Amino acid sequence: METTTTYQIYSSIAKLPEKWDEVAHENAFLQTPYLKVLEESAPTNMQCFYVGIFEKNSLIGVALAQYLDLNKLESFGERDQCIKTYIRNFIFKNFASHALFLGNNMITGQNGYTFNKEIDAITIAEILSNCADEITSYFKKQDIKIHIVSFKDFYQESATELKKSTFSLLYEFNTQPNMIFELQNQWKTNTEYIEALTKKYRDQYKRAHKKFEGIETRELSLDEIILKENRIYELYFHVAKNAPFNTFFLAKNHFSSFKRQCGPKFILVGYYLKNELVGFHTLLVNGKTLETYFLGYDEQIQKEKMLYLNMLYNMTQFGIENQFKKIIFGRTALEIKSSIGAKPVIMSGFIYHTNKWINRILPKIFPNLEPSLVWQQRHPFK
Repeated sequence: METTTTYQIYSSIAKLPEKWDEVAHENAFLQTPYLKVLEESAPTNMQCFYVGIFEKNSLIGVALAQYLDLNKLESFGERDQCIKTYIRNFIFKNFASHALFLGNNMITGQNGYTFNKEIDAITIAEILSNCADEITSYFKKQDIKIHIVSFKDFYQESATELKKSTFSLLYEFNTQPNMIFELQNQWKTNTEYIEALTKKYRDQYKRAHKKFEGIETRELSLDEIILKENRIYELYFHVAKNAPFNTFFLAKNHFSSFKRQCGPKFILVGYYLKNELVGFHTLLVNGKTLETYFLGYDEQIQKEKMLYLNMLYNMTQFGIENQFKKIIFGRTALEIKSSIGAKPVIMSGFIYHTNKWINRILPKIFPNLEPSLVWQQRHPFK
């Protein structure tokens, strides 16, 4: 039977079909306010593409693709200075510097596409693969060779379904898990959350809370974010460049752009010591899910005041008091996130190299490129 599913790739938000947000209503990361943030303030080494998926002439699905030029990065991450890091950076620069992601490389979670009706995995895989081919051809015409194509972040159920398609021929990888905190329905206040903790983790909470004395927190308005944009970026960049691996750095105007486009759905909380901004965290309201976004802090104050742990507690408190069902804490800092109640959820990606020879040895190379990680899951509840 001939398929009636077609797709159209757009490089500008202004050209998107009018029912885009209606189709994307389940996911804030695919709605136009967020996509406008990317258009206005994506990392300088990133170019976004937006995919409309149609059945006959009706829009039934939307998807996001991102091209990244890793040659434009001044640093892949400065934390691990060792021979393995140098080798990895050499490989990335020479064999993987032009990467195409079907999905969103800036966040953790299954945020690459959404449909307003049931679509089988084989059709989804076909559309995503065709989009990848079309965008690869688009760059080829500009003398840019895409090295790596990655289909990013699928929960296990979706990954299993996709493997029934041509995706079964691709290399499947699992990087660090997504830390997700499923909030209990019976928790209506922060006190109820603290009471559910075992003594050890109640003590951890009290200790962090005591260290936090002298820090004032407040949500910043758009005007305040604009006023403090340089300082916010400085705090963000300090944390970002010390990560073990980076594929992008945010643009300087990213946070003000986010607040301007998403309004009350985007929350930036500043942490002040003696009226000086020493840290911040950000959140995005995504239906009944609270998505944590980027944060930043002054390293010295973070050590003295346990800023990072207190940020996690504050985000949890906000989630509970506003009756969210879960908080997506993303990758990194797995152990400390598990100590407040988040649990690891395995995410899969699929990847291929456009060079057939390299693609064949990808299963041997890839595991050595991912920074190795040993961590212990904590179980903080009674």
